[in-house]
Amino acid sequence: MATGSMGERIGVYRRRRGLSQQVLAGLVGRSESWLSQVERGVRSVDSLSVTLDLARVLKVEPANLIGRPWELAPNGDASSDGLDEVRGFFARHDDLLQGAQGEPVDLNDVRRQVASVHRTYQAARYTACIEAVTPLLADVDRGARLPGHAHQEFVLAHVSAYVVAVKMLTKLGATDLAMLASDRAARAAVDYRSDVARASAAYQVTCALLRADRSEDAEHLAVGMAEQVQEGARSDAPSVVSVAGALWLIAVVPVRGPVGLTRPDLR
Repeated sequence: MATGSMGERIGVYRRRRGLSQQVLAGLVGRSESWLSQVERGVRSVDSLSVTLDLARVLKVEPANLIGRPWELAPNGDASSDGLDEVRGFFARHDDLLQGAQGEPVDLNDVRRQVASVHRTYQAARYTACIEAVTPLLADVDRGARLPGHAHQEFVLAHVSAYVVAVKMLTKLGATDLAMLASDRAARAAVDYRSDVARASAAYQVTCALLRADRSEDAEHLAVGMAEQVQEGARSDAPSVVSVAGALWLIAVVPVRGPVGLTRPDLR
């Protein structure tokens, strides 16, 4: 059990989980400034429900946070990270079930879902993002398999959906799931004739590799992809310029040391 005040213990367990203050605060429905004050001892956690939420996300018993046995803690462990549905999705491999096609998937609806999940992620509403990403991935997987759809359009939706999934999973420290999602994003991007799509997928795979402490593999991928896409980086192709710059930027991170790379937003 970590020592010190409750705020100090929260900080210790947060860093062990590889979470930033922003992410942890978002997962328990509080602001980053609130969590910062708690960890510095400026304010206390005076809510039973928030203490339980913190324990659940940090994967510790509530007593580990408050520093003493807690008779009021509910039965059951606090180890759930909210990603059970996502884990179940990857474990089921529904894409291998030939007969599991289901109803047609509307491309415009899928595009709206992808945009919505991206906005939810950018707003740091991580719990809502977790809840929305599994049905989204199921829809884009199914849509890409169904006959009669514009294949390239659904491949692009595939890439976009898995890209946001990798972002979320990497941010939450779920490295195993992030690697699975990044692999699917990469495979979908290969089928889409777009340097931007391939480079975007490569960028997210690089982020997942860095989180998994595979900095050499991350650098190899980022540099290789940057060299490929920079040939098309012209003033009339701002998207290519942007993604090429992002790849070069993240490619230099391994040189500066793995700690800053794998956990760039930790305080």
